[in-house]
Amino acid sequence: MRNLNSVHLSGLRAVEAVGRLGSLAAAAEELGVTAGAVSQQLQRTEEALGRPLFSREAKGLRPTPLGQQVCERLTVGMGELSKAVALAKEPAGNALTVSVAPIFASKWLVWRLSDFRRHDPDVRVRIDADVGLVDPNTADVDACVRVGKGNYAGVKAEWMLDQEVFPVCHPAMAQSLKTPGDLAIVPIVRDQYALFSWDVWLKPNGLDQSILGEGPVYSDGALCLDAASAGQGVFLAWEPLASHALASGQVVAPFPDRYPTGDSYWFVTGAVQRPNPHVDRFRDWLKAELAASVNPVSLRP
Repeated sequence: MRNLNSVHLSGLRAVEAVGRLGSLAAAAEELGVTAGAVSQQLQRTEEALGRPLFSREAKGLRPTPLGQQVCERLTVGMGELSKAVALAKEPAGNALTVSVAPIFASKWLVWRLSDFRRHDPDVRVRIDADVGLVDPNTADVDACVRVGKGNYAGVKAEWMLDQEVFPVCHPAMAQSLKTPGDLAIVPIVRDQYALFSWDVWLKPNGLDQSILGEGPVYSDGALCLDAASAGQGVFLAWEPLASHALASGQVVAPFPDRYPTGDSYWFVTGAVQRPNPHVDRFRDWLKAELAASVNPVSLRP
């Protein structure tokens, strides 16, 4: 970003405002200066860049083709700067940053977060969707949601929900599944990086994964769920990944049985953290929502 050293930010603001608003007068009003000051800023910026950004015409200023491209990018950049300033000015006590896995965020949390906002309308929740294990002791987050054994060193981990798995598929495919053994006659959607196998569900039913046939393979659980909802096969899903798809009828669970993988959902905070009532309320709300989203009965249509 060293090329920014040759141009004043005030000049770039003037260029962006004139390009977006279409006149010196409108830009001057927004920037809180005179039209003459804006004109001077434009001229100095063009001189610093070595190329004209506006053509001077009888009807006023008109962006050149290059000026149009520059203004479009400046508008995007100024928008981000405005968000950064607003974030910095926001009272720290009203901001809550939570680190979660992208699948958890997209398939479960985003569908329910508005409910928490109704409970705590003054709290601004920022979701940091990242597959990496963020350390709440050092990172700029208030809490994390993680799936595992809960034996995380140097943090406080509170149990929320055991992870249980169960087959899901398109409603039409479910019609051919009367018993667990019928899984041998349908395509199986597989998660390439799953941390558990189909045996977690099959063995309690007296079967093993040797009965399963071929089917599409994806590198992401969310894609596997989408493939199942598209009728490509049966997928071994879990809560909360499949809860919204089940509730909306995109997929059904043809069998009522659910079996634990040995992992659980944990609410993770720093080992030494100042008391924060917003964090506590978000944790309690999250745990209650997770429990309420689990439907242990068959959702066969």
